[in-house]
Formats: sequence, structure tokens, C-alpha cells
Amino acid sequence: VQLQASGGGLVQAGGSLRLSCAASGSAFMFNDMGWYRQAPGKQRELVADITRSGGTDYEDAVRGRFTISRDNAKKTVYLQMNSLKPEDTGVYYCNLKVALDPWTTTQYWGQGTLVTVSS
Repeated sequence: VQLQASGGGLVQAGGSLRLSCAASGSAFMFNDMGWYRQAPGKQRELVADITRSGGTDYEDAVRGRFTISRDNAKKTVYLQMNSLKPEDTGVYYCNLKVALDPWTTTQYWGQGTLVTVSS
């Protein structure tokens, strides 16, 4: 399984960006998909994730501004980011948790896409 992320860029505060991450390959089952952010000098942290059935969870700082969604048929997860703030700046990584068989799970990471929000 491979993940290809896209959609990052430079945007002014208050602007919007939409990230996409498409999975290729196959597994027994694709489970949770998520987006993580790694800001300069900080650890990677969860921004949002979504279950296979569409249940979502968000970091408190982005709740109400970001929306995560997925298209299971396209094996793609999206992150719509509105009202961006400079503190949203970082490299965004998509994450996919899969079941390789009924007893084995693993996860995969995309290559990261840089989001820079200027003040």
C-alpha cells in the first residue's frame, strides 16, 4: 500500500486549502484514515481522523475550521482547512490503518505535504 498526498501550499491567514491523499494497492480492509501535522521543532500530532464508516475526531484547535472526509471507493481521504492560522503551519502527513488479514493490522504514511500560513 502506498499513499500519495497533495494540496499543500502557501496561504494567507484566513484562507483555505484542501489536502487529498490517495491510497493505492490492496489489503484485507482499509480502516481509519487520518491527517497528522508536524510543526517545526515539534512532534507529529493528530489533526483529524475518520473511521471507515465516517466517524470523525478532531484536535481541539482545528474543530469547527477543518473537515475530514473520505471516499472509500476511491481510497482517498480529504482535509478541508478553512480559516487557516499561522499556527496551522507544518508538514501534513496522511495516515492509513489497514488490516492485512483478520488478525494483523499495520499503518502506512504518506510523504507529507507542506502547509505554510502567513500572518
